Amino acid sequence: MSGFARRLAGFPWREFAADAFSRVFLIAQAVCAVHVVNAHVCSLAVVTGPSMLPSMNLAGDVVAVDRVSARLGRVASGDAVLLISPEDPRKPVVKRVLGMEGDAVTFLVDPGNSDESRTVVVPQGHVWVQGDNIYASRDSRHFGPIPYGLITGKVFCRSSMAMVCLVSLTLNF
Repeated sequence: MSGFARRLAGFPWREFAADAFSRVFLIAQAVCAVHVVNAHVCSLAVVTGPSMLPSMNLAGDVVAVDRVSARLGRVASGDAVLLISPEDPRKPVVKRVLGMEGDAVTFLVDPGNSDESRTVVVPQGHVWVQGDNIYASRDSRHFGPIPYGLITGKVFCRSSMAMVCLVSLTLNF
């Protein structure tokens, strides 16, 4: 037998395989934990577009979303929420809750062109949401009250994209 074959035969393959398996298992556990926290406890989302001006930047903000509050029914009028768009279920959007079930909400029908207003009573199990920029937001004024089940979380912290990029660049050096 050659020297290479003897060294290969003397290698502790079982220990190597056991160590590799335990490391892979540890990584799998970490990935599962991150998924559970992201999907059910807290996550980050990027908000872009004009509908939440001036509260959020047009160029984009990173928001932290509390996913527990929505499940426990702790969303109230005035909260900014992350929800599934009723017009495009693949698109998450951020809007502000202006009315809970049973509330009467008065809104301008076409704020850019007239002063006509309407009042609606939010039905049971629904909420009324609007963007902070009423001139450039598709919200409950267009698609009506949304089911509470479309709310996936409550925004509790925001940071501008510029700040996130600056911190990222700083940490890389």
